[in-house]
Amino acid sequence: MTATQEPTAVTHGGTKPAYKYIGTDRKRVEDPRLLVGRGGYIADMKMQGLLHAAILRSPLPHARIVSIDTSAAEAIPGVVAVITGEDCKAHMNPCMNFGPPTIAQYPIAVDKVRYVGECVAVVVAESRYVAEDGIEALEVEFDDLPAVTDPHAALADDAALLHEEHGSNLGYERTFEFGDITKAMDDASFVVEETLHWGRSAGMPMETSGAIARPGTNGVLEVYCNSLNFSYLQFLVAGALRIPSNKLKMQPVAAGGSFGSKFTAHKVPTLAAFLALRTGRPVSYVEDRLDHLMNSDHHASDRYYEARMGFTEDGMITGLDVDVVDDYGAYLQFGVGTHGNALSQGTGPYRFRDLRYKLRAALTNKCQQGAYRGFGSEVHNWVLERLVEQGAKKLGLASEEIRRRNFIMPDEFPYKIPCGNVYDSGDYPQVLDKALGMIDVAYWRKEKERLRKEEGRYIGIGIATTQERSVFSSTEFWFWFDEPAFPITSSPESATITIDPAGQFQLLLHCQAMWGNSPETVSTTVLAEEFGVEPESVNVSYADTSRALPGTGPGGSRYTVMVAGAVRGASRKLKKKLIDIAAHSLEVSPDDLELVDGQVQVVGAPERSMGIPELAASAYFFALNLPPGMESGLEEAYTYDHPYTTLPSADRTDLGVFYPIMGHACHIAVMEVDPDTGGTSFLDYVAVHDAGTVVNPKSLGGHVTGGSTQGLGTALYEELAYDAEGQFNSATFLDYLVPSATEVPTFRMGHVETPSPYTEYGIKGGGEGGRMVTPSVVSAAIDDALAEYGMHVRELPVRPSVIVQTVQDALHGKQ
Repeated sequence: MTATQEPTAVTHGGTKPAYKYIGTDRKRVEDPRLLVGRGGYIADMKMQGLLHAAILRSPLPHARIVSIDTSAAEAIPGVVAVITGEDCKAHMNPCMNFGPPTIAQYPIAVDKVRYVGECVAVVVAESRYVAEDGIEALEVEFDDLPAVTDPHAALADDAALLHEEHGSNLGYERTFEFGDITKAMDDASFVVEETLHWGRSAGMPMETSGAIARPGTNGVLEVYCNSLNFSYLQFLVAGALRIPSNKLKMQPVAAGGSFGSKFTAHKVPTLAAFLALRTGRPVSYVEDRLDHLMNSDHHASDRYYEARMGFTEDGMITGLDVDVVDDYGAYLQFGVGTHGNALSQGTGPYRFRDLRYKLRAALTNKCQQGAYRGFGSEVHNWVLERLVEQGAKKLGLASEEIRRRNFIMPDEFPYKIPCGNVYDSGDYPQVLDKALGMIDVAYWRKEKERLRKEEGRYIGIGIATTQERSVFSSTEFWFWFDEPAFPITSSPESATITIDPAGQFQLLLHCQAMWGNSPETVSTTVLAEEFGVEPESVNVSYADTSRALPGTGPGGSRYTVMVAGAVRGASRKLKKKLIDIAAHSLEVSPDDLELVDGQVQVVGAPERSMGIPELAASAYFFALNLPPGMESGLEEAYTYDHPYTTLPSADRTDLGVFYPIMGHACHIAVMEVDPDTGGTSFLDYVAVHDAGTVVNPKSLGGHVTGGSTQGLGTALYEELAYDAEGQFNSATFLDYLVPSATEVPTFRMGHVETPSPYTEYGIKGGGEGGRMVTPSVVSAAIDDALAEYGMHVRELPVRPSVIVQTVQDALHGKQ
């Protein structure tokens, strides 16, 4: 799509279509094999001659590698090879990188280490046990360097440099301004200001990242991996390995969860592949939990904000001014794309037109950033909602009232925000009203006062309304630069449907195999809707990169929308062929036929029909019965590209349409806070989401529940913590606190459906779900519970010690 094209609207009609399968609760078709232990994960794979790798993690945050003595490790029986950064530098290129080329990264540290946990050397052995013994035998001499752990201090002129060739610890800096922020603040009746810190956390799937690489026949290197987006970026992995792209075949293997942690997780498969090339034998490398915590691709946002929002006397937002320093750790592998996610919904669900966004990406001696559910947009939601809550307090307005006054209204969609992105559809007042209808806020506000007076208990009610962008366009990865090195514009998804000679369906997906997002359930539901067959009757398989059509895979709440488009596109082509065969056999016009419940029949005369098995037999075995010129067989593929995107303007005052499929949610939480211990608990929680047309309510409910639980972890428990010297303090789940079932409330859910005018069936993304909202609503509820003590959440996670200290300071007049 060019910069001037308008989207092609998909007609959904004035009322919701009567679907047979879409919109009904269905069990996941993936579950039977998972529940009996036949998922087929990396660690389950057996292979003749398979070697195993273990890594030596750096004990220092910043140091030059003076020498590595490998002799003792190499002498251990069963050790096959010891690989160091010097081997990488000599035999491969740096790993794929979307940041500045002066910040290069290898899977093993070259010349120096830049964070605690970084891989210093790898031992490859006949078993993982022997490989770990080899790691213990390595002797490394380091020359200690000053550690840089504070992102603001990292930007000082005299700070120790992580990458001397880059010349500073500033990975990126730019200010975007949309509208006139100075006038917006000058015209405001008052301005609220916040200093905020969103702490570092990460997705913690049951399965870590892993890969097995095997030198194959004809010089082809085969890599089995649980990384997502492997087919989209396979050529970049091949480039790092210095082999032709057609000599690298990446095979998807089921992923035991991701939550972003395996989104473009390149370091593990690149390392396994390099080890296989160096040893000439198949090699398995599966992260242990320490590797996953300390040396992964996926530490999430760690941001410091100075933010301002202006308001009029009647509660209308005039503008937003954001200055953010983001602690990216030691490398900048994905550039600053997480802030593109923020700008895609920069004004949230609100109507103000003036926005300034200043970003500085700082390099520190910590593990690098990657993806985690929300990928930065959830952080911006929290900043927005913190400021909106402050405005409501200044004005004496209820939380729901200030939002209602500022909402974009239903008749304003499609709605272009100041940044340039378009919101496709929505009814934000309806979502808010539904949430308020599910929970009696007036009752809880009275109960709050009663419990405080009669029982000394502290109850708070929090309300948050936020966006959930979905279906990214690739322009978000490069509009940050005036002259991007690689101005990619396609983020497609593909599907291939085959009907075999007996009339049974095979569906080939061109993405990562099964990662928890129910890809098989979604795609078979769409196929069933198109052909009238049972979803469970469809067999699903996954293409490796040697035969994969274009596919970007999951991420950015995109896959349901995109795979539905791909499956429907292939279905239309295949249905046309079936109808043409039937028309030829029945001697009627194709225009007089329809496909209903697995039968091609004459409209108005369903007794004149042919079933799919009969048509399939004709297509494969009876060429003389086919229309003239038609090829035998029944197989069609379709590549579905982004439904609506435009290019940014040259001066970047308009970032273009790059994330237009816009969901929305309202969460309301009732919490109790103990001022003496800082402990929290939930008394009620409702979550209402608009994800467009709901494909499977059961699956979407799982997304909301899981995302909300992770948002709760971000808000109250989870922190990847480093001390001032750069030592990592979250190396176990005793230190990194993941919420358990006892801390998670029962989420009462509701749905509002405003179908997207741009997507097939009107579907919007919902995969990142509750995490987009929960930190905001929890922060608001805690503030409300302890308002008399001046409680104000400015940092996540909210530590019990901070709650207790705030109360004690207020009691002793230190507020």
